[in-house]
Amino acid sequence: MPFVKEQKNSAYFSRYQVKYRRRREGKTDYYARKRLVVQAKNKYASPKYRLVVRITNKDVICQIVSAKLQGDVVLAAAYSHELPRYGISHGLTNWAACYATGLLCARRALTKLGLADKYEGVAEPTGELQLTEPVEGEPRPFKCFLDVGLARTSTGARVFGAMKGASDGGIFIPHSESRFPGFDPESKELDAETLQSYIYGAHVEDEERFRKQFAKFLEDDVSSEDIEDMFREAHEKIREDPTYTKTDKADLAKWKEASKKTHPKKLSVAECRARTEQKKQEFYASKE
Repeated sequence: MPFVKEQKNSAYFSRYQVKYRRRREGKTDYYARKRLVVQAKNKYASPKYRLVVRITNKDVICQIVSAKLQGDVVLAAAYSHELPRYGISHGLTNWAACYATGLLCARRALTKLGLADKYEGVAEPTGELQLTEPVEGEPRPFKCFLDVGLARTSTGARVFGAMKGASDGGIFIPHSESRFPGFDPESKELDAETLQSYIYGAHVEDEERFRKQFAKFLEDDVSSEDIEDMFREAHEKIREDPTYTKTDKADLAKWKEASKKTHPKKLSVAECRARTEQKKQEFYASKE
């Protein structure tokens, strides 16, 4: 038998270090987090802000966060479940909803910092790359970096929709156009019309496809021709009043009660055996 070297010997296990809990759970990429959080020493402990974008099955979460030794501190936050207040009732996790949530988060943060009037961003997005430039004689624009967590950063991903909304909302987020929908990797050019159609939810032009993917809009008499106007009006309303409105706790309690899942009572061992025996007897009786 040939000689086989033992790879994982006692020396290996004595030096093995267990990874952090959130890394084991697949929640935090500490390699990326370190580079997003670490601040230059000559900044004298000034906070370094991140635009944290997380997309769940039913919600889009946008937060502007800075890191401290005690933990992360949230400056401002916006959620896509707030969008019905601005006229967007369905499709709260699509590309256009991500853009609107990012826009809401940016306007809310700038209002809190007193910069909303100085940096209004892009009122009518054309789909072109437009970074927030400093205004002469005014404070520099609020700067933050995109934090996508463990999401895949493929071209056209929804996290970039939230980033585009925050950028058009007046926040300076360093980025390029290479990951927006409509970017051609061969010609290295961005199709601005394609990106604009994604911003207003007008990229689904096929009527049959629209009926399949936007059935809830059709139930509210919102056709493919009306959806662009709906998002345009929502952007205007967000700019007019981005302030947070507290949820009515009575309505929230009703919603939680309605969404509770009812699980059957767990059977004991004796009950399971009795149930199995009953099924066997019923099976034999059906065969006679």
